[in-house]
Amino acid sequence: MEQTTLDPAFEAALTGLGDGPLDEARLRRHIFPLFSRVLERDEIYLANHSLGRPADRMAEDVQHALDAWYRDMDGAWELWMEEIGRFRAQVARLLGLSRADAVVPKTNAGQGLRAVLNAIPKDRLRVVTTRGEFDSVDFILKAYAQRGRAEVVWAEPDEAGMFHAEQLLDLCARRTDLLVVSQVYYATGQHLTGLRELIRSAQERGVLVMVDVYHAAGVLPVEMETLGADFTIGGCYKYLRGGPGACWLAIHPRHLEDGTGEGGGRFGVLDTGWFAKRDVFSFARAETPEYAPGGDGWLESTPPILTAFQAKAGLELTLGLGVERLRAYNLHQQEILAESLRSNGVEPVLLDERGAFLLVRSADAPGMCERLAARGVKADARMGFVRLCPDVLNTEAELARAGEVVGEVLRH
Repeated sequence: MEQTTLDPAFEAALTGLGDGPLDEARLRRHIFPLFSRVLERDEIYLANHSLGRPADRMAEDVQHALDAWYRDMDGAWELWMEEIGRFRAQVARLLGLSRADAVVPKTNAGQGLRAVLNAIPKDRLRVVTTRGEFDSVDFILKAYAQRGRAEVVWAEPDEAGMFHAEQLLDLCARRTDLLVVSQVYYATGQHLTGLRELIRSAQERGVLVMVDVYHAAGVLPVEMETLGADFTIGGCYKYLRGGPGACWLAIHPRHLEDGTGEGGGRFGVLDTGWFAKRDVFSFARAETPEYAPGGDGWLESTPPILTAFQAKAGLELTLGLGVERLRAYNLHQQEILAESLRSNGVEPVLLDERGAFLLVRSADAPGMCERLAARGVKADARMGFVRLCPDVLNTEAELARAGEVVGEVLRH
């Protein structure tokens, strides 16, 4: 795929940062200035696993798209379509995909799930999933089950709240159409081990596999083609700093060559629109829909534009920093935060295999988050846990102070 040209300020910052492991001094010098607006906030922000902090340039990118609209009216579509193409290419790089058209832009991950459910040519699907999936996935599958569109088989967590690949494979023993799992679970941060083997074994039984990578993309390396998943869903809201609406359905390239875009093969795409046509602007109306080849055959109607511009800076920075370096630095930060918590009488939940955040148990997690916010620490609550997620914009002093504040809140 064609490599995109970096913004000069980003290029200078990344060049100055160098190729070695990330450290706070160099991040302060080269990366922090790219985030001057959000760093003006008087807050220790540890909800980076929720809404990611945007670069200053994000507003400029969005304004660039708006300026083209004011200046060029429908001539702006040339710039807009170019940026959508760049978004697809950037996400493809992030996911280890060899083709940009394997990435289908969506406004939310749930839209990607529905597109796949509706494309499998069966009246009633058998879907295996877990009780730990994000609310949208959970809600959508329950809606399909309620309407008789799917039989949904739920994997329950063990006593520690964890899920296991072997358990999921056992549930696929009888005829199953689709397995939906998370690479990293949103509530606990569990990184599902044995995922590649689970995917391979499930596919040997004829099962399609969708992996939710929302809490993995930008956190740890995701190699979709190596992993072998048929589909992934995710978005830029969190670690990729792209805000709401910049999401995707990614399709393994092997499915782009089996007639999918022609309306034949294994799938029949129903979540569609005129941007999925073979020749979008011909306005031809054949009696039988003529789908575009490859992933373009999974597109829908006129797409949102600003989301691609909104996501641009965060994707550039993530790819420029490198997910491997970000992962190593985040794990280092988690250990610093965990040690601060322990020093203040708090034992964190630090899973051996985890994503970007750690947990603190609380009988009143939402109330605890309110008390933390009143003391200048932003976190959030899920299922009896307070989630705390450092990122490259957090300093060691902030992490030490956050541990103190958590201890104070729990003691009072």
